[in-house]
Amino acid sequence: MKYVPKKRFFFSVLFLVGMVFLLSCKEDARLATTDITIIRQDGQEVSVVAEVADREETRNRGFMEREVIPDGTGMVFVFDRDQVLSFWMKNTPHPLSIAYIDSTGRIRDIFHMTPFSMASWTSTVSVRYALEVPQGWFEKVGVGIGDKVVIPGKTSR
Repeated sequence: MKYVPKKRFFFSVLFLVGMVFLLSCKEDARLATTDITIIRQDGQEVSVVAEVADREETRNRGFMEREVIPDGTGMVFVFDRDQVLSFWMKNTPHPLSIAYIDSTGRIRDIFHMTPFSMASWTSTVSVRYALEVPQGWFEKVGVGIGDKVVIPGKTSR
């Protein structure tokens, strides 16, 4: 058995504890969630559990560096006023679809975004919200342009 001086051992343990703490903090960076209901044009309802990004710093971070985003979950971006929105996928490894939603809750656009892309996906009209989900989820559950999104405390049925 090799002798390790106490001081070097202490700093090695301190380093490992610090690394575990930093990595766990990064993974625990989840936002508060809300249950969003989407009412399709055929009257059927679909639900998604979405993290709420309603501050500039949370909207700027989004799903960056998240490698796993399960079906049935997403992130809703809430803005203070209607505006043309533009999103990109810098530092985002998971393929996403984005729905741009106006202040009445109507889906106005849906785009499929490419991981790590610096290209911008821009709404065609002024909108208040954006909902990101795993790519292809909207099609899988039959959600499309014109469907109604109910965000608790923001939009109504």
